[in-house]
Amino acid sequence: MRVKSRDESLNTSGECDGSNDLLTGNPPSGQSRKNMKQRFLKLLPCCHVDSTPTVRQNSIEEDFELATVCYRPDSLEKMMEQTKFSKTELQILYRSFKSECPSGLVNEETFKLIYSHFFPHGDSSAYAHFLFEAFDRHKNGAVSFEDFVVGLSIILRGTVTDRLGWAFSLYDLNKDGCITKEEMNDIMKSIYDMMGKYTHPCMKDSASREHVESFFQKMDRNNDGVVTMEEFLESCQKDEAIMESMQMLDHVI
Repeated sequence: MRVKSRDESLNTSGECDGSNDLLTGNPPSGQSRKNMKQRFLKLLPCCHVDSTPTVRQNSIEEDFELATVCYRPDSLEKMMEQTKFSKTELQILYRSFKSECPSGLVNEETFKLIYSHFFPHGDSSAYAHFLFEAFDRHKNGAVSFEDFVVGLSIILRGTVTDRLGWAFSLYDLNKDGCITKEEMNDIMKSIYDMMGKYTHPCMKDSASREHVESFFQKMDRNNDGVVTMEEFLESCQKDEAIMESMQMLDHVI
């Protein structure tokens, strides 16, 4: 499954360009801001959004409604109610999804394969597993088109609380309502493994552990060794760099 972008020269090889996410503290600027938005879109599986589709919209809608695949998605109208995407956006997203996933479902191995293409210098399998778990709403080992667009809608069109809640769920690996240092260590290790050893500047072996300590110093308000949803939301909403990075996703699609 290949994800296309208008800018084929994007840095998707795992190199670190200083862009910001929920776990980093340096606010992005200039080219880094542009790269983050473009890379985010490019890393989304099956997401090829083109402002000038090469087929008629009627054809897209017919494919959507009459798709002969193993898994039949919900109607456009129902998914418009479940997401914040327009009818046209859903049609284009579905056409791309169907062309790359004829069965209508993406399993974890395929999901991991997608990510491995974008991080050839690192091991993205662990992070892809965590991300797959976040998209797999029904915990049945497969991500459907509905799963994909519902998650994508939260990330790109949700409120600040919605987006932070989705991120919290990603980090809360055992879904018990709090993030432990062990869970955050697993997440951070997976991110650094994905970026690989050939980043510039080179990262120290202790970088992931230091990042976890910084995360807990900022988020664990009562110093009880875990970060709750309330602590996470409060800390993130007071962090200007995090808020700025989230706003950059508003117009990705």
